[in-house]
Parts: sequence; C-alpha cells; structure tokens
Amino acid sequence: MPFNNKTVFISGGSRGIGKAIALKLAASGANIVIAAKSVEENPVLGGTIFSAAKEIEAAGGKALAVQTDIRDEEQIINAVAKAVESFGGIDIVINNASAIQLTNTENTAAKRFDLMHDINVRGTFLLVQHCLPYLKKSTNAHILTLSPPISLIAKWLSPHIAYTMSKYNMSMMALAWAEEFRNDGIASNALWPLTTIDTAAVRNLLGGKALAEMSRTPAIIADAAYYILSKQNLSYTGNTFIDEQVLANEGITDLEKYAVISGATLYKDLFIS
Repeated sequence: MPFNNKTVFISGGSRGIGKAIALKLAASGANIVIAAKSVEENPVLGGTIFSAAKEIEAAGGKALAVQTDIRDEEQIINAVAKAVESFGGIDIVINNASAIQLTNTENTAAKRFDLMHDINVRGTFLLVQHCLPYLKKSTNAHILTLSPPISLIAKWLSPHIAYTMSKYNMSMMALAWAEEFRNDGIASNALWPLTTIDTAAVRNLLGGKALAEMSRTPAIIADAAYYILSKQNLSYTGNTFIDEQVLANEGITDLEKYAVISGATLYKDLFIS
C-alpha cells in the first residue's frame, strides 16, 4: 500500500484519465481530492465529482469531492483548504484538467483561446502555487502534469497552435518545477500517452467510435502514473514521460490488455512522431 494515507489532489478527475488514476491510487490506500466542475451528470460525458468519489471509496480510498473550476483562483484556494482540513495535508498534485480545440489560427475564436490558456496554463500554475506550502511538508511529494514532450516539428504547431502552446506550456512548467523545487524534495514530471486513449473527448470531439476502437483504455495512464508517483528521493523528476516508456522501465512490455479492441491497429496520439 505505497499510497496509504497519502493525499492526492486531482484537477478534473470526475471521469476519464483523471478518474482512472484516482481509482488506481485509491486501491493503494490514497486519500483522493476530486476537484472538478461536474456536479450534475452530462449524458454525453458522464460522471460527476460525487459519482467519482463513490467509486474511489469503493476501491478502498477516502474521497473528498469539491466543485472546482480552476479558472477561478478563489475556488482553488477553497478546494486546497478543504483538502487540508479533511486530510491534514497534500502529498501529490495531478494536473489533469485540460481544454482542447484543434483549430488553426483563423478558426480559433478568442473565447476558445482564452479557455485553453485559462485552464491548461493559468489554472495549472495557480493550483500548484496554492498546493506548494503543503507539498513542501510532505515526505515524498510529487507533481504530475498530463502534458506532452515538447517538439517544435511544424506538424504539431501549424494545425492547432493555440492548443499546442497551452499543452507545451504545461510541460514547460513541469520541467521548471522539477528544478525550482528540487531542494524542497518535490518531484515534478509530465506524462503523455503513446496512443490515443478512449475518453469522452476522443469519442465526442475527436474521432468518435472508430478512433476509440483504435485506442487504449485509461488504465495504461493510471498504471504509468502509479509507477512514477511511487518513486522516492527524486529518482524520477524533470521528465516528460511517455506511458510505454514508464511501463518498460518496470519490465512491462506486453500491453495488449490495454487495447480497447484486442489486436486492433492503434492510433498514435498528438505530439508523438
């Protein structure tokens, strides 16, 4: 039970990858703070902070559901205070909340540009900033940011520069924090999938059922996150990991169980050359 009594603060963890990570860590005894917006179920997206909390507790962890829009600094401050009040501190921050729109410069409205930067960049920054005093008190603190390796290859820049900038900014923060907080004993890494992951975003925004069936389940990200966050003494910090790389480091190379459709040809995710 490597996460017994550890408190994990996850942004946007009511469904998909965030919830999968929460359930994985809860099964090892973690206290999970679900800080997300959904309090009423959207029939298309599914899941709320309360349904996620029930699943976390059923998996063996303790859960705190706090309605939080990380665009609002006061809501972040409130969620952090409730986490500390409930569990006594914060050991791990997972920056999972993110907005996506794959449009070029001409077709990206200002409000969509602002949404991606307010959530992906500003919200991520402020969440870590307000959790930092408690991370510094932890005996094995981690920050894990769901963002890609930084590549300046034109095909990742020109089709959707607004989204790309926001995600690369998340990775830049992850790398910066590894060095900035090294003397505080806080590890910071980024994590990204090699293939597309079967989430509501893939099914409803990006490629529908066809792409979902060429994807892996969120469990592969959850397992990779588990291994990263299990590491002690800054042995993993300052990395932009790919999920397969993390699992290979643990001797896990048979990944067939993660495929949505066994034997299907898998589709590589964005930012993977």
